[in-house]
Amino acid sequence: MRRMQQVVPRNGRTLPGMPPEFDDADDDAEPRLGRRRFASDRDEKPRGRWFWPAGKPARIFVVACAILVLCAFTTAGLTLKHYLERDARFRIAGSGNIQATGLTEVTRAQLLPVFGEDIGRNVFYVPLKARRNQLEQIPWIERATVMRLLPDQIRVSVVERKPVAFTRHGQQIGLVDADGVLLSMAPGTMAARHYSFPVVTGIDPGDPAGSRKARMEMYQRMMSELDADGKRNSEQISEIDLTDPEDARVLMPEQGTDILAHFGEDHFLERYQRFQAHIAEWRQQYPHLASVDLRYDNQVVLQMASGKQASDPSAGADSASGASSTNSTAATDQTAATDQPKPPASTPAPRKTKPAQKKKHAAGNHTVAKRAAIKSNQRSPAPTPRPAAATALATQQGGQ
Repeated sequence: MRRMQQVVPRNGRTLPGMPPEFDDADDDAEPRLGRRRFASDRDEKPRGRWFWPAGKPARIFVVACAILVLCAFTTAGLTLKHYLERDARFRIAGSGNIQATGLTEVTRAQLLPVFGEDIGRNVFYVPLKARRNQLEQIPWIERATVMRLLPDQIRVSVVERKPVAFTRHGQQIGLVDADGVLLSMAPGTMAARHYSFPVVTGIDPGDPAGSRKARMEMYQRMMSELDADGKRNSEQISEIDLTDPEDARVLMPEQGTDILAHFGEDHFLERYQRFQAHIAEWRQQYPHLASVDLRYDNQVVLQMASGKQASDPSAGADSASGASSTNSTAATDQTAATDQPKPPASTPAPRKTKPAQKKKHAAGNHTVAKRAAIKSNQRSPAPTPRPAAATALATQQGGQ
């Protein structure tokens, strides 16, 4: 830079007698090397592929050799295939050549008809995929694997379904798995297996497979939530009705009777705990309690038994004698139960009344007598009373 500043004047013009351009001595080595390198590249000739000769006769010879090798491999493959298909050593002689593993509930007698067409056939002609699909059509088989075992064997590996609940169709009891597949089993075999499941209703064989699977998913979710606290609450359930996919109706055994509880489709553990906390109180207040609807957050709906189920001999005697009771009224009329429900009223003792009071008391006895006549399906000339609503509403407040 100093030399250039000394040589080149400030006005940009060159000095007299000085060439306009000159090469720097320091940069001579690199261009020379570069020129020699490029010259050597131009002198070299392009090379061809190693397997492709330059001459035409050599190329024809290479092509002919490749065709001969290809024909040799094709001939060898066809010969091997013909040998494997025609040789008698690869034929399935009988049912003994079919091996099966994983069979517990499924017997060989149920499995062998699937391979009936393959007896006497070459093992390579057995359609493995089709046989696997046929095996999975058997209700007890969840997954199946079919493979060839040379020279003449077929091996079948089966994964069977696991039942998770009992099902009831009329008077017939069966089993059902987690996917909603109905399984049949002899009663003696069920007893020998020592199954302990709730009875599930609402799983109809005519329903689509997707509908049955959705109902069983809700059943499994319910069982899982009930046992989440480690107390095995699911063992207290005797029967579950899954007819409504949005309401699991459960029969809860209580003091020798079954109470129908509506659990809805979620919050199963919370509603179960609420039921257990208040069922003794509800049964004491309403002896004829039939069902409890737990699907609401701040209240429950209690439904009483109707007709003969709601009456007992003592209530009938009191009605016949003209004494009304709160229990029978709760079974026929709609009542509301608050946080502290009133205890059942006792039968008032007979006392002397004025003539007007006697007339009113007689009218009340006549009304009770008409209700007793209606319950016992007796004809009465009196007009029909209002429709009975056997429901009581219990409000849950303050942690009750």
